[in-house]
Amino acid sequence: MNTKWSGIVAIAALLSLSGCASMSGDECMMSDWHAIGFEDGSRGYTSDRLGNHRKACAKHGVAPDFDAYRAGRAEGLHEFCQPTRGFNLGAAGGRYNGVCPASTETRFLDAYNSGYQLHNLRSNVNSATSRINSKKRELDGIEEEIKQMEVALISRETSIEDRVLLLSDLKDHSERSGELEAEIDALIADRAIHERELAAYQQILADSGY
Repeated sequence: MNTKWSGIVAIAALLSLSGCASMSGDECMMSDWHAIGFEDGSRGYTSDRLGNHRKACAKHGVAPDFDAYRAGRAEGLHEFCQPTRGFNLGAAGGRYNGVCPASTETRFLDAYNSGYQLHNLRSNVNSATSRINSKKRELDGIEEEIKQMEVALISRETSIEDRVLLLSDLKDHSERSGELEAEIDALIADRAIHERELAAYQQILADSGY
C-alpha cells in the first residue's frame, strides 16, 4: 500500500473512532489534512465539515492546512460523484448535499434519483408488511381475550352482573376482530400492489444496467 493510501486509511480509522463532529488532540497533531479532505470528499460531506475540524482542533492549538484539505476534498469528491455511488446512496435512502461539481452532477443525480425511487418502493413494501404484522399481533391479542371471556361466561363462579359485562365486552371485541381482519386484508392487497410496482421498477433498473 503506498504512502498516500496508507495515510487515508489511517485517518479514516481515526475519524470512525472519534465520531463525526470532532477530532481529538492526538488526531489533530498527526493529521494529514490532504487525506482528511479526501476522506470527507469521498463521503460526500459539505465544505462545512472543515469548520467542524477547525473548531475541534482549535481547542488543541492546531489549525488545519486549508489548501491541503481542499485539494484532498476535490479528489475525494471525484470518487464520490460517480453514478454508481449516487445510485447506492439513493437506494440506501441517503441524503445528497449538493456537493458534486456541475460537470458530474447531472449523471450523479440521475443515478441518485433512480436509487432513491428504488428505496421508496422498497419502503412501501416494508411499511405495509410492518403494519400487517402490527394488526395481526393486535388481532391475536383480541382473540386470546375473547377465549378468556368465553371461559369466564360458562364458569359457575361468574355472577349474573359479570356475565352481562362480559357479553358487552365480547360484542366489542368481536366487532374489533372483524375490523382488524378487514384492515389486514386491505393491507395485504396494498402490499401486493407495492410488490408489483417494486418488481416492475427493478426490471427497469436491470434493463438499464443497474
